[in-house]
Amino acid sequence: MLKKLPVILIFTSLLVAGFSGCGRSSGPEKGQMAVVISTLNNPWFVVLGESAAAKARELGYSAVIYDSQNNSAREAEHFDNIIAMGYDAILFNPTDADGSVLNVSRAKEAGIPTFCMDREINSRDAAVTQLLSDNFTGCVKLGQYFVQEMNKQGTYVEILGLVGDNNTWNRSRGFHSVVDEFPGFRMVAQQSADFDRNRAMEVMESMLQANPDIDAVFAGNDAMALGAYQAILAAGKTDQIKVFGFDGSDDALNSIAAGRLTATVMQFPVMMAEMSAVLADEYINGRTDFDSRTPVEVVLVTSDNVSEFLD
Repeated sequence: MLKKLPVILIFTSLLVAGFSGCGRSSGPEKGQMAVVISTLNNPWFVVLGESAAAKARELGYSAVIYDSQNNSAREAEHFDNIIAMGYDAILFNPTDADGSVLNVSRAKEAGIPTFCMDREINSRDAAVTQLLSDNFTGCVKLGQYFVQEMNKQGTYVEILGLVGDNNTWNRSRGFHSVVDEFPGFRMVAQQSADFDRNRAMEVMESMLQANPDIDAVFAGNDAMALGAYQAILAAGKTDQIKVFGFDGSDDALNSIAAGRLTATVMQFPVMMAEMSAVLADEYINGRTDFDSRTPVEVVLVTSDNVSEFLD
């Protein structure tokens, strides 16, 4: 069990880091940063990648975004190119907690520091630091709300993300640490949809065929929650089944406001991305005291508070 680090308070972090604007620096470039993203086929990761690149440029670096397309082989190719081109730092969103360790280690051996964003790798010392949403605690909060909304009973299904991503299991464990304490709940199916909206719609269709009388869906991210909702809508069961997600994407927030999704957990990709660029700049300029992991606070979003986040 890893020792839990203190959670960063979001707004304090923003003030301390001085995050303001994302424009390009008007001065000469100080160097180059690579932004390697697991997939750009998800709006959430597009925000993460573009925010990291924009902050790097604001700090005076050139920045290029690489799309790994959720493919570990493609990710390895990106690292080959980045190492050959001699980048000064890598802002990294991994494809696989175990498989990505080798790529980060190769970059370290080449003298290129890596800063992980949102997803972690299973190494304490390969990356300089890893900025990670507090997925477990976020899903404890979500599980508590799930129990409340379901009146402590019902049948449900779970749609998992990528099985090789630690976020998938941290979210699942956080949720089950609460829900499994209530004997009135019964999970009748659990299946991966790889954090993909279209895949989740297909998975949900199959789940509904096998379990037509379920009461709720817990999806490991908002894209899958929205895909599940599409299948539920097509089946004419929106009044019967509650849908819970994770991420705080714009589409999910609007769906909660419209009464479609029930709840999500808000992450802060812009803050994580910008902080990664700031920390990379500090490392390049001589800072050495970094924690190996830096958890970032998340917030439960429901119909009661969604209006605070819609802008």
